[in-house]
Amino acid sequence: MILAAGLGTRLRPLTDHTPKALIDVGGMPIIERVARRLIAAGADRLIVNTAHLAQQIEDYVRSADGFGVEAVFSRENPGPLETGGALLEAEPLFRGDAPFFLHNADILSDIPLGEMYAAHGAAGEPLATVAVLDRPTTRKLLFDDRGLLGRTDQTKGLDLRVRPAEGEVRAIPFAGIHVLSPRIFGLMTERGAFSILDPYLRLAAAGERILPFRVDGYRWIDVGRPEQLEEARRRFGEG
Repeated sequence: MILAAGLGTRLRPLTDHTPKALIDVGGMPIIERVARRLIAAGADRLIVNTAHLAQQIEDYVRSADGFGVEAVFSRENPGPLETGGALLEAEPLFRGDAPFFLHNADILSDIPLGEMYAAHGAAGEPLATVAVLDRPTTRKLLFDDRGLLGRTDQTKGLDLRVRPAEGEVRAIPFAGIHVLSPRIFGLMTERGAFSILDPYLRLAAAGERILPFRVDGYRWIDVGRPEQLEEARRRFGEG
C-alpha cells in the first residue's frame, strides 16, 4: 500500500494544483518511483490511498496500467485519516493472505526492500518490521532486544515507554516504510484519524513484536520541503 493522500502543504504553491505524489523527480513522478521499487521487490498488487487532488493520482496510475500490476484505490473521504486510519480504511481491499508493504509516497530510497521483506518472514512473522536509520531528527523510536519499546520527541519533551526494557535500549529514527502482517487488522481498535504508532505501541505493550530493519548507509530522503525536493532531484534524478 502506498500512502499518497497528503496535502503537501510545505511544498506549496507547487502542490496547490499538483499532488505531491505526482511531482517530477528526474523525469518520473515520485509515486511511480516508489511503485516500481515495490514491484521490483515482489509486490504484485498496489493499493494507493488518495485524498488531495485524488483524481489526478488515480488517472495517472491507471494510464500507466498500474506500472504492470493490478492497482486499486482507497479514497479518503473526507480525510485526512493519517497513517493508521488510512490503513484501516483500506482493509477491504487487502487479500489478507501474506505480509504486505506500507510505504509513504514521499519517501525515496534505495533501501533493499526485498531483503526487508525476507527479514520479516525470517523473524517468524512479527506483527511488523519497520525500516529505521540514523539521521538528524527530534523524533525517534525506541527498541530493545524484543522490539519496539516506545518513542521520543525532543520538541515535546516526550519519552514514552510502554513496557519494561529487555536489554539495551536504542533510539533510532523511523524511515517511513513498513512490512506488516495482515493480523494487524484484527488487532486495531483505534478509529477515525490516527497514527499507526498508536496501535504499534499499544500492541507492543501487550506482547506483540514490532522489529527494526536497519538501513543505515542507503540513500533515503523524505520529500517534504522545497530543499528536500531539490536534493531528491540531485540524488535520484538519474537512472
